[in-house]
Amino acid sequence: MKKKRFSLSLSAFTIILILIFVLAGLTHLLPNVQMIGGEIVNGSGVVGATLSQTLLAPLQGFGDAIDVCLFILILGAFLKVVESTEAIETGIQVLIKKLKGKETVLITILMIVFSICGTTYGMLEETVGFYALLATAMVAAGMDTVVSSAIVLLGAGSGVLGSTVNPFAVGVAVDAAKTALPGVTINQGVIIGLGVALWLTTLIISILFVTSYAKKVIKDKGSTILSLQEQKEMEKVYGVHKTDNKKEVKLNASQKVTLVLFAFTFIIMIISFIPWEDFGVNFFANSKFIGLAWLAGVPIGQWYFLESTLWFLLMTVIIGIVNGMKEGEMVDKIIDGADDMVGVILIVAIARGAYVLMHATYLDNYLIYNAAEILRHVPKAVFAPLNYTFHVGLSVLVPSSSGLATLSTPIMAPIAAEVGYSVEATIMEMVAANGFVNLFTPTCGAIMGGLALAKVEYTTWLKWVGKALVAIAVANVIVLTIAMMVL
Repeated sequence: MKKKRFSLSLSAFTIILILIFVLAGLTHLLPNVQMIGGEIVNGSGVVGATLSQTLLAPLQGFGDAIDVCLFILILGAFLKVVESTEAIETGIQVLIKKLKGKETVLITILMIVFSICGTTYGMLEETVGFYALLATAMVAAGMDTVVSSAIVLLGAGSGVLGSTVNPFAVGVAVDAAKTALPGVTINQGVIIGLGVALWLTTLIISILFVTSYAKKVIKDKGSTILSLQEQKEMEKVYGVHKTDNKKEVKLNASQKVTLVLFAFTFIIMIISFIPWEDFGVNFFANSKFIGLAWLAGVPIGQWYFLESTLWFLLMTVIIGIVNGMKEGEMVDKIIDGADDMVGVILIVAIARGAYVLMHATYLDNYLIYNAAEILRHVPKAVFAPLNYTFHVGLSVLVPSSSGLATLSTPIMAPIAAEVGYSVEATIMEMVAANGFVNLFTPTCGAIMGGLALAKVEYTTWLKWVGKALVAIAVANVIVLTIAMMVL
């Protein structure tokens, strides 16, 4: 009689909750924080997490992620209304016939587009809707939802890792460095050059890895890394209905309009997040009508999740009207779509709980201050790899690029300047490490939520992306070490 092989396949919820309890336990193993004159001494220690703090952290994550959760809720309603028109399903069938044998070209193009969004404005949480959108397309093309997830995550992630003008990573870090180092000039050209080098090397590795896997799955469905259960879920949710190959598939008039509105909705969302005024572009701010300030209260370029949520809700109603939906039918679709996203919202909110607990116990403060003291005494060739590695670990706990930049840069930049190392390279080591971790960390709600939408288990993603992550990390360290030695 054969022994049953033990396998560990944890859900996203379980992984995140385990991490929160591990963090809580860690706070009781580290020194207690010291107080002088009623104020906490930075880096002196932590406050042990209480049971109530630990249990409440996942719930408090909702408060920290409420804007993202609302966006995902309305996004679900939008996708459900569009899905009911069968415009995307029909459009995909038409596209797949035209791209027969050239599917990997589409993968490359999409990853380049996502990476541009990542390097310019840090597109990450905004990608959640694309997991479901591309899942249908890739499955119809003979691939699986691992491919669609990788297009979004590695595509946008490559750009975020190599941020050039991303205000939420580079922008925040540079401002923090200028505040901590008054009188010291930060060379933006060096930062952009380093960002491009990191961005393109990571993107090339990612494209080669994704297209290679996609070709294998197209050739042999059995080569998919998805488990049988995942494959069943994938086909149930994203499998395109079989059609008679002899019958010509065409889009009707309302479906064509729906696709145009669908694309228009996402295009507006993308450009609305780019801080145009920071780049000297005042077109949207000066044009109240085109800038949509009359609708959202602020012009395009100043939008965030609440404004985008309003935009998606409006477009949901418009698409419903275009397709002749009655009020009751449209409301039912909106409710059904929102209901489909409840699981994703829970994952996103609970993932924020890890950072909530770490910040409340001063664990983030303790880690950054003590690591900085160690790095102060190492040579250039060692500083870059160690600083990158440290920020990889810290980014698991603080996945937010702006949060990490605010926490780390005021400490690391002065130390780099003090020992004569490049402040610009030091900033990009933090940015690259944070971007790298956001390709796989369970504390990133966008990853966990996106994979849940694509019906890909988190453990499956880790197993599949492992080799690519090693190659990306090695490439990052080489680029950053050379930069630290030369600059």
